[in-house]
Amino acid sequence: MRGPLGAVIGRYTSSDGSDKDGIIKHNRKCRDITFLVIFIAFWVSMIVNSSFGFKQGNPLRLTYGLDYEGNVCGSSHRHRDLTQLELRYWLNPNQVYESGLKDGETTLANARTICLLDCPEPSDDTLSWVCDYPDGEIRLKMDDWIDRNYDYFEFLTPEMRNSSLQLQGPCYPLIFSSVNVYWSCQYIARASNSSLRHWEQMGGVSIQEDMIIDKSIRRSVNSRASVLKRYVADVGKSWPVLIVCGGLVPLFLSIVWLLLIRHFVAAMPWITVVLFNTLLISVTIFYYLKGWF
Repeated sequence: MRGPLGAVIGRYTSSDGSDKDGIIKHNRKCRDITFLVIFIAFWVSMIVNSSFGFKQGNPLRLTYGLDYEGNVCGSSHRHRDLTQLELRYWLNPNQVYESGLKDGETTLANARTICLLDCPEPSDDTLSWVCDYPDGEIRLKMDDWIDRNYDYFEFLTPEMRNSSLQLQGPCYPLIFSSVNVYWSCQYIARASNSSLRHWEQMGGVSIQEDMIIDKSIRRSVNSRASVLKRYVADVGKSWPVLIVCGGLVPLFLSIVWLLLIRHFVAAMPWITVVLFNTLLISVTIFYYLKGWF
């Protein structure tokens, strides 16, 4: 018993039940109006939301951190130019320590941070300071503040010095070394003995020394949200390569491949086998050389 051959020879069943050659006479129209309206509204809202993000957003926020004023490091703002200051630095080590405690009242996001050009290092013989942005009573330009390694402790009034010794700013002691980890200065939980001794001699409050200081920043840098932000930032930086290598070049090669199949159908199986094996051998040799050297 033979089955229907409509899909092979082009015979279809028309709307009246009779067989006619190659003509479908169904009354075709959009029937799900509700879903169509929801679909259009969804894309309109997506366009509005995307335009708002492109206009108001800052892609650098995905790469760099924020200072305590909410400014993005590495970018220019109305009252402060942070273009060359790309690294986020936590001023108060005790706040970083408290943020790592289970019952701590401070979170690392709320700890006082500023943007710096590089991660500061403590001095071997004296106590160095990292001071806040030069505002208010401090008559110092940003460039001079950077050239002084962010230290203007000698210009402070007695009240400001006493406040700094209580870790309330505007200057904070440079006790711990730090390294640049994904545009954030991560504390190394080994205090400088000479700097800590000078700090204690000046009557400064107790500074906590514990691996929690290191782990707190590391946990923040390696969180899922931070990793996702870095992935998105990498995509944002490499979008020309993705468009060319992931879109235009494959499209061109696929068209060439279809033309070859169209005009050289008998030879294409062997050409495919040869090219595929050549590619495998080339990749194997490449990784062998990379691993050898």
